Amino acid sequence: MTEKLQRKISNTSLHISNNISLSIQFSLDGFSFSITENETNEIQYYFTRSFAKTLKSPEKLLEKIKIIFEKEKELQKDFKKIKVIHENHLSTLVPEAYFDENLLVDYLDISIKTLKTDFIAYDTLQKIPAKNVYIPYVNINNYLFQSFGEFEYTHHHSILLEKILQKETNKKAMYVNVAKTHLDVIVTNNSELLLINSFAYDTKEDFIYYILFVAEQLDLDTEKFLLTLSGVISKYDDIYKITYKYIRNINFVKVKEPIDSNFKEPHQTNYILLGE
Repeated sequence: MTEKLQRKISNTSLHISNNISLSIQFSLDGFSFSITENETNEIQYYFTRSFAKTLKSPEKLLEKIKIIFEKEKELQKDFKKIKVIHENHLSTLVPEAYFDENLLVDYLDISIKTLKTDFIAYDTLQKIPAKNVYIPYVNINNYLFQSFGEFEYTHHHSILLEKILQKETNKKAMYVNVAKTHLDVIVTNNSELLLINSFAYDTKEDFIYYILFVAEQLDLDTEKFLLTLSGVISKYDDIYKITYKYIRNINFVKVKEPIDSNFKEPHQTNYILLGE
């Protein structure tokens, strides 16, 4: 598989306004960024690169990011605000009632392996009384700090939860965000969170297994509940086709600004970075 690179530029020239913000999202699978004009909230520039293979470490990811920064002149502009999204599966959700800032390692040790050298951060969620505790890629944060100075950073689960929980629904619904080797599964009921979890998959059979397993555990009728998809999935993919065999009602999320017809990525691919 070769690397996929795409850019989108709006009709508005970037040099017209200096009042711009930068949003960056990265994972071991790829790197994306968008530039937004602050007064109009118009997305002026969008860039995404999907790596040919999932990288083996944050160190390898940093090597890729340094090359992108050297080549992409739009990243060398002055930005009023910068937001960074860490997409990984090194996180866990902790209810406010049980949260203690001194126990961050203990929370993560329940589900993932941590190292003594790991820096652990957390996001305070606005829609539910909980913290998202996670391990950011510190080496990349350090590089970005050297490039830009101060910036805000967050975890992709926090973004997903904030966007999904503001959707009004009067019944149970499942949301699945798809990456190249992982899927994030979120289940809500009346805008309340019932479950969030991440699963690694290698095959289409793995993919549908986890969806059906969650559905069974939470009494979701595969003929009735709505499954909403985001991330790297389209109707032409095998993982979609097998999912449609078992789940009757499926749709895709919408992004804030549709990508123009010359941009070959499906709209839902950009949901975390651009989604409504």
